[in-house]
Amino acid sequence: MKTYHGSRNLIRWPRHRLTHDMSDSPRGRRPTNSASRGVASAFDAVRFGPERTLNLRASLPSGADAAHRADAWLRERQAADAGEVLIITGRGRGSPDGIPVVREAVARLFPSLRRAGVIAAFAEHDPGSFVVRLASLQALVNAPRRRLHPTPVPPRDPDGLRGLDPATLAMLRRLAVAALAAHGVRDPSDAFVTDEMARHFSYFAVSAEPGQDPESVLRPLLARALEEYDA
Repeated sequence: MKTYHGSRNLIRWPRHRLTHDMSDSPRGRRPTNSASRGVASAFDAVRFGPERTLNLRASLPSGADAAHRADAWLRERQAADAGEVLIITGRGRGSPDGIPVVREAVARLFPSLRRAGVIAAFAEHDPGSFVVRLASLQALVNAPRRRLHPTPVPPRDPDGLRGLDPATLAMLRRLAVAALAAHGVRDPSDAFVTDEMARHFSYFAVSAEPGQDPESVLRPLLARALEEYDA
């Protein structure tokens, strides 16, 4: 028995209560690697959810296919204003010679997407995944025109704008003028503005699902982009 003298009356505690080894309890044990990964995955599921997670590890794509899918998904998530997203690439342990082909292909994609105004930042989350912060639509609109990307974008066709609602055309025009002004272009010609309108339409229209009315997708994106310019 152990005697504790912290009060007026003596209290006797069983010795085993004072010498209990925390390493023998589940709370005191150091978690194994698999347990740690399980806890981390659970936290990621809560933090990002399925809508903000792209799992490339599950389908075992080639490097080129992984880059193409990541590019298209990040652009779609930018349009959806997803903010911060998670891309799971795996560590490459199942790849030939243990080379993380998918991880390296996705990592090589990030700098070009940042220059294109699709993403704002990226960082390694763990050896098998990346956290990516998506850029604003204003950053996409203001991105340098010369950069290309793996996802094909429909060619700019000014005639394709003729079928749009006048309200949608007015929003496209406002955005085109604002974007050109941000690049120092003052009093642009009508042809210049129209080409810029077609460029924005080409980028935003790809966010529409097959069979979906492009204008139902286009208008919210245009409104968001204009709000970012006005902020």
